[in-house]
Amino acid sequence: MRVLIAAPPYPLEESPAPPLGISYAAAAFEAAGAEVKVIDYIVSRYTREKLKKELDTFSPDIVGTNSVTMNFPAAVDIIQTAKRHNPSLITMMGGPHVSFDAVNTLQKYPEIDLLMIGEGEGTIMELVPCISDHRDWAGIKGITFRRNGEFVVTEQRGLIDDLDSLPLPARHLLPLSRYLALGFPVSIITSRGCPHSCIFCLGRRMLGNGSRYRKPSLVVDEIEQVLSYGFPWINITDDLFTSSKPRVREICEEIRRRRLNFSWSAFSRCNNVDRETFELMHSAGCNSVSFGIESGNPEMLKRIRKGITPDLARKAISACREAGITPHASFMVGLPGESPETLRNTAELAKSLDILHGYHFLAPFPGTTVREEIDKYDLEILTDDWAQYDANRAIVRTSKLFPEDLERFVAEYENEMNEAWEDLVQGYREKTNLPEDDLKVEAHFRLQLVYRLLSEDIIETCGSFQVNNPGSNPGDPVDILCRKIAEATGFDTTLVNKTIKRFVDSGYLKSRSAEENIVWYWTHNHQVDS
Repeated sequence: MRVLIAAPPYPLEESPAPPLGISYAAAAFEAAGAEVKVIDYIVSRYTREKLKKELDTFSPDIVGTNSVTMNFPAAVDIIQTAKRHNPSLITMMGGPHVSFDAVNTLQKYPEIDLLMIGEGEGTIMELVPCISDHRDWAGIKGITFRRNGEFVVTEQRGLIDDLDSLPLPARHLLPLSRYLALGFPVSIITSRGCPHSCIFCLGRRMLGNGSRYRKPSLVVDEIEQVLSYGFPWINITDDLFTSSKPRVREICEEIRRRRLNFSWSAFSRCNNVDRETFELMHSAGCNSVSFGIESGNPEMLKRIRKGITPDLARKAISACREAGITPHASFMVGLPGESPETLRNTAELAKSLDILHGYHFLAPFPGTTVREEIDKYDLEILTDDWAQYDANRAIVRTSKLFPEDLERFVAEYENEMNEAWEDLVQGYREKTNLPEDDLKVEAHFRLQLVYRLLSEDIIETCGSFQVNNPGSNPGDPVDILCRKIAEATGFDTTLVNKTIKRFVDSGYLKSRSAEENIVWYWTHNHQVDS
């Protein structure tokens, strides 16, 4: 049995990591005996024509994808395109969005045959042996499908008690060299679930109202595997990594015992950390921690069930900084009952912390308390256009603030940041910056170039050419590639040369002969591709 899994497009500006959910699903399919191929449209351009070509080449029996609310429309397009191209395919989708909007999804999109609800690994293991006989589907827990024009919602599947029984994520199926070129950290989990009840979050609904832990030695085994792929930076994406101080100690001590040298980051809460915990983390290579503070108004924090106070936020940030770790904070705009006063409180707290921080707009995803109990709150949801649920625009209003008020608040902050950034760029061009500021500017432009290379398939479109054209001087293939990329993108030639030559030297880009042409391509895994 062949399974094609597609990672739907996701904005590169949102700093995506190699898709963890899809990697776990792919590993489960492999463990169930399927031949699996992953096509990743996060780090390559998605077109229907490309997908159809993949379908014709691989000839899968199953096509699956997953999504969050923001990229759900793109995931649907993948399924629709696959089903229309080959109606005999079994199509399926998983992820948080469809887990809480299953019947409505199947009603609206007949091209989807089956939805996996909640954690999917156990479902996959049971489903694969009987996937070809629809009569057996009703006995599989945790799925929703159609039968004789009716919707069948099977018994809810319990959470996976033993996370150590799961195979490691199948990252070997991902285009790792593209992610290495992008330079973002790789995500891993050391636990699943969250014991808290924030009204805007899906964590406890999707993965349980509590924490299930992986064995520390197995966590560090996975870290070693990730490092072997060439990634120097790992992000622990647990909803609450610091929920158990003894366990944090075990993981940190295991990292130190194996003498692993890498940087890592994690998410934490302001009400369950202290300086000693941060010092443990720092001793094992942790260099940054992100806090979701959300609001500077005490009553708002109670309303959204955050379980913290502004004073706790100050103490946590101070302890983090004193331990040598860089703290980051995120705040949310458009929460229930938001008013000019609550926004002012938030801005004042953010400024007083004197750390890197950012603002996101509330996106009331299906399955969140704030959406399901909207009548209890001073809040109105203005759209169900899922493409707008990217937390970068206002899609709600309160009795005291309209969307334009919320966006004006964030715009004022962003304008300040942009002015400071423009000063850095001007200093870069006028050669008046400090060296560390120039490095920031160069890194920004380099990242913008990489975005273009990946999202527009620039290597694929510019990377095939004759080295020795009749009547012309022979040229170095790398120099020709750089010149063509600079012409296609408009980026500075020096920047393009430095970036592309580094990718070639690192093995992310390689070339092969094809008839009279040289063809450049992204390697799948630069360490094993020849």
